Amino acid sequence: MDVSKVYEDDNILVINKPVGLIVHPKNATDTQPSLTDWVVFHYPELKDVGEPFIASGALLPRAGIVHRLDKDTSGLLVIAKNQTAFEYMKKQFQDRTIRKHYYALVYGQPGERSGVIDAPLGRIGMKRTTKMTGNKMIDGKDSVTEYKTLKSFGKYALLDVSPKTGRTHQIRVHLKSIGHPIVGDTVYAPKGWQRPPGLSRLFLHAYKLEMTTPEGRSLTLECDLPEDLSQFLAGLDK
Repeated sequence: MDVSKVYEDDNILVINKPVGLIVHPKNATDTQPSLTDWVVFHYPELKDVGEPFIASGALLPRAGIVHRLDKDTSGLLVIAKNQTAFEYMKKQFQDRTIRKHYYALVYGQPGERSGVIDAPLGRIGMKRTTKMTGNKMIDGKDSVTEYKTLKSFGKYALLDVSPKTGRTHQIRVHLKSIGHPIVGDTVYAPKGWQRPPGLSRLFLHAYKLEMTTPEGRSLTLECDLPEDLSQFLAGLDK
């Protein structure tokens, strides 16, 4: 597992999660590598930090992981190294005082170079949606995402996206809802939209976190685009 440390002190660890790595197992018999495995292997004392994670009815170790990223999303993720730090960081996420920023390459050019998407997210089966009608809708929740265009590439645009809430697949569903799905998204892009040549993954990367540490220190952390995404962008400039 190509997990790299970005920051560490006595209370928190921030890592750069690679694409293709799940954060928690799907259930008690899931054998695919997970970030939880990495934490328990390198920091066995963190196994029981945080409340147990519930997966398909099974109680699994949280291992201090405060929030999550999708398997297909890379980037910064916070891990608490003790229970006090876990509760402190969890409250920051709940109070929305942590700012998260993502790079997202989308199809098309947003009509406004910056904007706010304020649309509740619900679920039909396993897919998330902003459509709040229908008999099969489940768990509609308030969801807010800010975005701004950083650069245009003809039929694509690179956005800085900052979710104010932490719903599952929030960024992917919100960007689709305004007609600009993320490039490489095989779940939420319209049928028939294939990944462009040279891109083998979802173009979504959590590149910046702004937070206050348990010691009360303001902290801003950033990590570069992974090499595959950086090379794909470079190819669009040619």
